[in-house]
Amino acid sequence: MDKVVVITGGTGGLGSALISRLIRQDYRLAVSYLLPEEAERFESQFEVDDERLTIRRVDATNPEAVNGFMKDIAEQFGALHVVCALVGGWAGGRDVEDTDDLRFERMIDLNLRSAFYTARAALPYIRTAGWGRVILVGSRAAFDTPGGQAAFNAAKAGVVALGKTIAAEIDGTGVTCNVLLPSVIDTPATRSTAPYADYIKWPTPDEIAAVAEFLISEQSGVISGAALPVFGRT
Repeated sequence: MDKVVVITGGTGGLGSALISRLIRQDYRLAVSYLLPEEAERFESQFEVDDERLTIRRVDATNPEAVNGFMKDIAEQFGALHVVCALVGGWAGGRDVEDTDDLRFERMIDLNLRSAFYTARAALPYIRTAGWGRVILVGSRAAFDTPGGQAAFNAAKAGVVALGKTIAAEIDGTGVTCNVLLPSVIDTPATRSTAPYADYIKWPTPDEIAAVAEFLISEQSGVISGAALPVFGRT
């Protein structure tokens, strides 16, 4: 049976790069988005047919919405094997004492709660399948912890801890969990925020997607509980 892969936040640069790789293989893919323009851009790039690739609007910070999404996909495709939690966001420019509650909660929602809700909702179906992969996205900032982005750093550090916890809990079940640690991903949006940066050092979405593709594969079964640096050429 073809493996069923759910990618939350899959309409962004990293998600699109990963789907471009997986769609060439025997995977059935389910992708979530939040904003209508994300769906429009995605559907202009990929052929959505509900047999091999389906797309749904899901607020990944809403646990009921995420639970319903996983249930619907498992019922539609008959199984769920892999989940990639790609929803996230960055906000910086504030020291700890200047970080207001709204900014802090927003970073926790986008980065940590979304990953937690996604993994929690998917794991029962993945366990039932008897084989699976959980991939989360942390950040280099979880370890290097630069100043001026306290809320983001804390949220991504939580994602790393979450991934290691999941790996410990599913050890021996045929399911693995790993966390990718990008630095700044080379996209038009990130370039616009740093017009004088040395872009050649940044990892591209496709380079990170290649690592994720391997982690999804059968060959990656000996890797679990890892926080994998995909920093680029630093």
